[in-house]
Amino acid sequence: MDISIRHIGSDDRDKWFEMRKGIWPEVPDEYLHFDMDDILASENNEVFFAFLGGELAGMIEVRIRDYGEGCETSPVGYIEAWFVYPEMRGKGVARALTQVAEDWARGKSCAEMASDTWLDNEASIRAHLKLGYFEVERLVHFVKRL
Repeated sequence: MDISIRHIGSDDRDKWFEMRKGIWPEVPDEYLHFDMDDILASENNEVFFAFLGGELAGMIEVRIRDYGEGCETSPVGYIEAWFVYPEMRGKGVARALTQVAEDWARGKSCAEMASDTWLDNEASIRAHLKLGYFEVERLVHFVKRL
């Protein structure tokens, strides 16, 4: 099936939010909504939708950052969020999304693309590795209540 990619617009907010909720179901809706307008308005952020056979299949949010863990250059492209509907997985959607994100970052003078995921997100780790990304470090966060 044919995969097509396009930039999202303000009319796509509901579907975009739905996919963000698919990534972070435990996060309050207000938090997921709070930065959407800023992302849409920024030249250093982009969101792309992928369509498989004309049906919405997934999205990727990318940003230009000054720094990415393990990167040797600056600025770097950064995959902030990435989602493919479960029934669309394994059909090349993730590869198409990351390729357009990488092309976008190259167009913003980036020589590297970075990303992250949770230590226990084995599916995401496998997907990153399959797409040519390599692990550079692991991080454990700590909190002490005072």
